[in-house]
Amino acid sequence: MTKQNNHAATRRDFLKTSMVAAAGTAAFNGLSLVRSTHAAGSDVLRVGLIGCGSRGPGAAQNAMAADAGVRLVAMADVLPSRVQSRREMLKKQTPTQVEVDDAHCFSGLDGYKHVIQCVDVVLIACSAKFHPMYLRAAIEAGKHVFVEKPHAIDPVGVREVTAACELAKQKNLSVMSGLQSRYDLGFQEAIQRIHDGAIGEIVSIEENFLRPPYRLSVREPKMTEVEYQFSTQYHFSWLSGDDIPQSLVHNLDRATWAMNGQTPVKAHGLGGRSASFGEIYGNVFDHHSVVYEYANGVRLYAFCRTQNGCYGEYSSAYFGTKGRCRLFPQYRIEGEKPWKYHAANAATSQGNAWQMEHNVLFSAIRSGKPVNCGDYMAPSTLLGVMGQLACYSGKELTWEQISKSDFVFTPKVEDVRLDMEPPVKPDEKGNYPVPMPGITEYKIQQAFHAGHFS
Repeated sequence: MTKQNNHAATRRDFLKTSMVAAAGTAAFNGLSLVRSTHAAGSDVLRVGLIGCGSRGPGAAQNAMAADAGVRLVAMADVLPSRVQSRREMLKKQTPTQVEVDDAHCFSGLDGYKHVIQCVDVVLIACSAKFHPMYLRAAIEAGKHVFVEKPHAIDPVGVREVTAACELAKQKNLSVMSGLQSRYDLGFQEAIQRIHDGAIGEIVSIEENFLRPPYRLSVREPKMTEVEYQFSTQYHFSWLSGDDIPQSLVHNLDRATWAMNGQTPVKAHGLGGRSASFGEIYGNVFDHHSVVYEYANGVRLYAFCRTQNGCYGEYSSAYFGTKGRCRLFPQYRIEGEKPWKYHAANAATSQGNAWQMEHNVLFSAIRSGKPVNCGDYMAPSTLLGVMGQLACYSGKELTWEQISKSDFVFTPKVEDVRLDMEPPVKPDEKGNYPVPMPGITEYKIQQAFHAGHFS
């Protein structure tokens, strides 16, 4: 073995050892870890799920796989049918750990309160508009939290997330982010090599999330307009924030990681709707392009698209003065210090990241040594919000502007009701109004009231 290869093997061993220690592989057998008292002195960790759509049940499965002492005891969703169907699905998959009785199946907009009251750990995976409020409520109630991305959809929400994470530190509670890239073993090693100078100084970054439309839902006949929008929340900006904070945020978080936490000074973007028409597409854009510029001149080029019949790519690439890193999907560095991740299956490493973050969370809870992801989850979320608003407004936005902005997608979260007037309505052809860059007015630095888009 050459000296260079020996160094690489040593680094891999160190990183794997460190990750196993952090993640607590023993968390798969949670009762062997340092014990804490939960659920009236037992070794059970009572877990509650808020949000029973596409991601929530997966997070519940991850939690149960992470710790043998986990019991799913409460579930909530705006739509009662989702709670029932997902409970049955999870019960079939993990019968010994799902203990959700009828009395602990909650629906409507107050369901989250009931879940928080009766559990030790809260899993939040509902419409992103509500993530900041639910995170804060859980922390105030003394509960550990897993919260999916995006953690907020506007600057006001991001500030609330930051405050909640700070409160969690004061109360010795764990907050785990759904930005799972941080727990991918291949990503960890590659980013550490970038930080060690393997590609020299970063000069540019390219991030892509190009794919077909995500989870299109046909309206059920008995649904009200507001219920329909909740049922397909990814396609309504007032609930999801649109595709940059919803999807591209994973890429932006990796870029922020590679940049050692630096944030850009400004951004401009292009976006719109060109191929997705009809009510199933809601009022979000189907393509975005954002250019972020950092104080040192580095530019981050970020692209996302949700259109059928088009080129698809999910990738992260970093270009430096001495080489380049194809972080995903290749896990490779080219240039003066070439390297490739030597996991048996790099794709398996990426897939395991969803599980690893839960292993870390429950190991931290058992050990009494909280994990808190606030230092990166809030800035990465704000980076996504910044890009989205740059595309919507057609304006160049600065980090200072977006950090201080009072912009909020209306209605405000505390004003949302199932019987309210819908924020947007379809026209006679079933199309919802979308933002028009340069025409739709956005008061980024002031309190914002939309109507929703005029």
